[in-house]
Amino acid sequence: MEAALAEARAAVAAGEVPVGAALVAAGRVVAAAHNDTVRSANPTRHAEWLVIAQALETLGTDRLTDATLCITLEPCAQCAGAIVLAKVGRVVFGAWDPKAGMAGSVADLLRHPGLNHRPEVVGGVLEEECGVLLRAFFEARR
Repeated sequence: MEAALAEARAAVAAGEVPVGAALVAAGRVVAAAHNDTVRSANPTRHAEWLVIAQALETLGTDRLTDATLCITLEPCAQCAGAIVLAKVGRVVFGAWDPKAGMAGSVADLLRHPGLNHRPEVVGGVLEEECGVLLRAFFEARR
């Protein structure tokens, strides 16, 4: 989660919403990224999506069943879908997202019983640190 937090801090410096993600496999961080929606002018370039793409390429695989994806914010519907499709084994996130979270806040896409893959999910890890970054970012914008 510390690597994800470092990415979230880098997002602030880049003028992006401070969401960072890191994927751990075989005991090491194999991919890390932060949101890139503003710079790329592409609303789909969320940290999770970028990390999943990097990790799949780095590991030369099409599934991440033995990996842990750490994210500073509860995944949205797009990212939850990517997590399920990539068959990520475990998802750990920091702050809950009551407006768009798909790991229990708005809905629970990650653990939906109708899906063929349901990762282990742990929420609220370093929640305060993750939330402070997000709150400060949006307060500065208001």
